[in-house]
Amino acid sequence: MKMKSSIAAAVAAALLAGCGVVRTTTAAPAAPKVAAPAPPPYRWTQGNAPQAHKDMLATFWKGGLRPGEYVWAKEIPAKGETRLVIDRLTQMLYVYRADRLVGAASVSTAKRGMVTPLGFWSVLEKKRFHRSRKYDNAPMPFMQRLDEYGIALHGGNNPGYPASHGCIRLPMKFAEKLYGLTKVGSKVVIEG
Repeated sequence: MKMKSSIAAAVAAALLAGCGVVRTTTAAPAAPKVAAPAPPPYRWTQGNAPQAHKDMLATFWKGGLRPGEYVWAKEIPAKGETRLVIDRLTQMLYVYRADRLVGAASVSTAKRGMVTPLGFWSVLEKKRFHRSRKYDNAPMPFMQRLDEYGIALHGGNNPGYPASHGCIRLPMKFAEKLYGLTKVGSKVVIEG
């Protein structure tokens, strides 16, 4: 009997001792939340430039290009409209044919104090070789004029930052390829 009461006392003591203990369970620490990168600070966009960037990643496996660099598809659809997307923010131009990205290039748009205008445009005039009437007879090879004031796409110096008087300067070989793909009336959107 003494043994039964000793066991009962030990069980009771153990139970009472456990009453004062507060048991807490700690969950594994939550993984830190990684914020999605903030979208670039566009002044004006219809979503074409951000989509073109995604298309370049999917098509050419490149997220950006060095100054003067371009990519061009091995095969270009024979039919379909040609459309250009220019991104002033990232200094890139994307060319689509039949809604398929077929090329992209680094560009140089207007420097501080000058303007490469945002909006929807069309190629108004094309000349294989042209000289600027405004800026010291400067050469503008593979010129494609977008407005009545002289803003145009053309081959030229491409330092990797905005440096032009308003035109969109292209790597020379890319300018030549693009000239062969567009026509008067080809659509152009400039975002940034």
